[in-house]
Amino acid sequence: MSAYGHQMEREFSSQSLLSREDTESGSQYVLESGFYMKSFAATIFIAGLLIVGVLLATLIVTLAVMLQSCESRRKGVVEIEKASDSYHYCKAFALHGELNSLEEPEIPPVCWSLAIHYIEGGEYERDLNFTISMVESFFDTISPSDNHLDAVLMDIDDILASNHTYSHQSMHQQQFNQYGSNKPSGSIKDAANLKHWRILELYVKLKSRGWSLILLSRKPERQRNVTAEQLKAVGFNGWSSLIMRADSEMEMETSEYFRTRRTAMKEEGTQIISVISSQLDALTGSSLGKRVFKLPKPLHYNSQTPTL
Repeated sequence: MSAYGHQMEREFSSQSLLSREDTESGSQYVLESGFYMKSFAATIFIAGLLIVGVLLATLIVTLAVMLQSCESRRKGVVEIEKASDSYHYCKAFALHGELNSLEEPEIPPVCWSLAIHYIEGGEYERDLNFTISMVESFFDTISPSDNHLDAVLMDIDDILASNHTYSHQSMHQQQFNQYGSNKPSGSIKDAANLKHWRILELYVKLKSRGWSLILLSRKPERQRNVTAEQLKAVGFNGWSSLIMRADSEMEMETSEYFRTRRTAMKEEGTQIISVISSQLDALTGSSLGKRVFKLPKPLHYNSQTPTL
């Protein structure tokens, strides 16, 4: 073979070798590149699964929380409705009990429980303050006449109940203990003391403005001296008159007794401006004046020593 032929063969061999090397190199690149891509895809896939798992777990937890919240809300609404029903029932029963002079054993247990909550929850205090404010607002708009015949009637059983009842509580404390309260010297007694001081403040204010104050009692006339001393001992002085029941009036219904006494006052020339009491028997009938005010009271029933 000529020199030229050998040279061409060598060049062809070199090109074939380079081509084979390139081909092998290219195969290696393709294999390495393919393996790399497969690893990346697997990583992405696993990461995606983890994200989906986290999202599903979050969704499940969110749904569980929402379901629990809905159940709690529904349960709360039901409980509120039940409490509201009991409240309205006992409110109606209180009026019914007072109108019909029901006895203490006839009070439903749920009403004892609500009465305790009414006192200890602060609602009684708010109602008392609102009522006293209404009384004061009314008397801010009027003044007593110069003839001193205008009078304000106040129920002293509201005044003395705070002292007498809560220094001798055994009659009522059994019910309070049974239905949720074991604090005879706590908030219940505090409410009674609050009532005493708020009525005393009102009494002093009316007296200082020149109003004649006539005190009404359901107690018998024979207890006049003791009752007068009790009133003075708790800060009530300077009343115009203290009305108590004669022996002939002891068999009367208290509403009739109060009505008869008011009628007698009117016939004697007394101009009744207002009557203030927590009990309906003193606030019904004729000759009640321009305005009557009913002080709040947790329970209403026929008792010789009324609550609050």
